[in-house]
Amino acid sequence: MKPHLRERSLAECTFVIVDLETTGGSPKNGCGITEIGAVKVRGGAILDSFESFVNPLTPIPGYITELTGITNAMVARAPIIDEALPEFLVFAGDPEESILVAHNSPFDMGFLISAANDCDIVWPDYEVIDTVKLARRLLSRDEAPNCKLSTLAQLFETEVQPTHRALDDAKTTVDVLHGLFERAGSLDVFTFEGLLALMKRKSVRGKTASEYAVHWQIKEEFTQWESQQEF
Repeated sequence: MKPHLRERSLAECTFVIVDLETTGGSPKNGCGITEIGAVKVRGGAILDSFESFVNPLTPIPGYITELTGITNAMVARAPIIDEALPEFLVFAGDPEESILVAHNSPFDMGFLISAANDCDIVWPDYEVIDTVKLARRLLSRDEAPNCKLSTLAQLFETEVQPTHRALDDAKTTVDVLHGLFERAGSLDVFTFEGLLALMKRKSVRGKTASEYAVHWQIKEEFTQWESQQEF
């Protein structure tokens, strides 16, 4: 882990939330990226956003078009990944300062890193946060029956609903991330180092009420009790 990020508060960190649309489930099967969407945030505020179609140089399957609404015609004149990926990396910024975030990050990072290899680009050493993994450490099944983006969007009442379009889904993930940060704060997790330590804990998905939720409830009750005391 980068030492200078270790003690940085979450409010001071720059997060780049990224989402991709693709022609299929894995770059190992020859699938390519059709759209990149990203939002850069710090201290709860949106700093900038990035959006680009990508010509995958392969036909988009019909079921993907039905799911995303992205057609072959929409990407026909779009930049190929050799052009789009460097532009995204410029937007994402210095890996010594920016932290990448994605919902189910192995999917998005798998495509991005594979694309970098294909383009002979050395992938920057970004720290990565997976909001699915984070949610599994903070939310019990009675709060969220699953960790799909649509489920968490409903739980946290996100401003933008997921649409299977890259920028919309990145914006949804921003609100989900901030909602999860609030939950983490109830456990006195306020630094990036603390967040990484939290993500190393076991999932609470097998419990009907997580120990973290119980901790939060006890802390709240104690705070209420303390405010009523006369010292």
